[in-house]
Amino acid sequence: MEPEWSTRIRWTDLPEHVRVGIEQILGSPVVESMGQQGGFSPGTADRVRTAAGLRAFVKAVNPALNEASPAIHRKEAAITAALPCTLPAASLIGKFDDGDWIALVLSDVEGNHPHIPWRTNELTLVLDALLGLARMPIPQGLEHLPELSQELSDEFGGWARIRADLPESCDPWILGNLDCLELLAELGLSDLGGDSLVHTDVRADNVLITRDNGAILVDWPWACVGSGWFDALTVLVNVRVFDPIFDVESVLQSHPVFATADASSVDGLLSGLGAYFIDIARRPAPLGLPTVRVFQQQQGDAAMGWLRQRISAHSQTSSIDNPFNEDNEDNEGE
Repeated sequence: MEPEWSTRIRWTDLPEHVRVGIEQILGSPVVESMGQQGGFSPGTADRVRTAAGLRAFVKAVNPALNEASPAIHRKEAAITAALPCTLPAASLIGKFDDGDWIALVLSDVEGNHPHIPWRTNELTLVLDALLGLARMPIPQGLEHLPELSQELSDEFGGWARIRADLPESCDPWILGNLDCLELLAELGLSDLGGDSLVHTDVRADNVLITRDNGAILVDWPWACVGSGWFDALTVLVNVRVFDPIFDVESVLQSHPVFATADASSVDGLLSGLGAYFIDIARRPAPLGLPTVRVFQQQQGDAAMGWLRQRISAHSQTSSIDNPFNEDNEDNEGE
């Protein structure tokens, strides 16, 4: 499965004064630009080269393209500026902001997004980078970041909204197990605490694999403080979006980033993620982001398909009664 990304404007579509402002940050005129695919923002995402030979990555947007995107870019600029060079992230060179257009000028990372479907070696590189991130102290200047549990409190409550307003089409297994799923999501929310820097939006298009076998995380507006293995679990959900039969359980059991993750916590986070994605996927698509709802539904399906398999496995290996209803055996929840 190949994702359907949003259509972006290009460097040449930016107003002249915005391009001039960016070139002033770079210290030389841009002579080459290459638009990048990926993500759901309608704004620019261009690798550029200046007459002086400097390479950079430029992303720019204004409210006419999407009302929420400028504020997101401003948050990203503030967070990225505080990230130390020891983190696996691109550095902020500067920003242009005229109150309408906001542009971030970032260091250009020589690398490519992970292959889709995911490959085991690239997945390991990403999880290794997230393990390093989880072990680092919160950078100075980012102590004010919100707690992950607070940021996801409403999102993990999605099952209650689904119960109150049932989707037109929904996996019958989900509808038959809303009580259990809601309880699991509540437990999962309580497991989001921690003292690690959390990216919160790690997926294939927000990662670059470098030539020296490193993994760089890009797009940091949603950074929080919380569980050191949350990002890693969301990566495995992303893996299942593109390859539902990938053996994510063996990764979960073997990679040290999951050393403190117990089975009930994993189940709780998967239920909470499913609640968020399935609930939000039924909303109208935001302006300029026509494909994001489809992708959110795919992520919800991946999280719930994996959770159902885990619950089935638990019931086969435990003498404790399984509270989940498995009557709908013809629907695997994928």
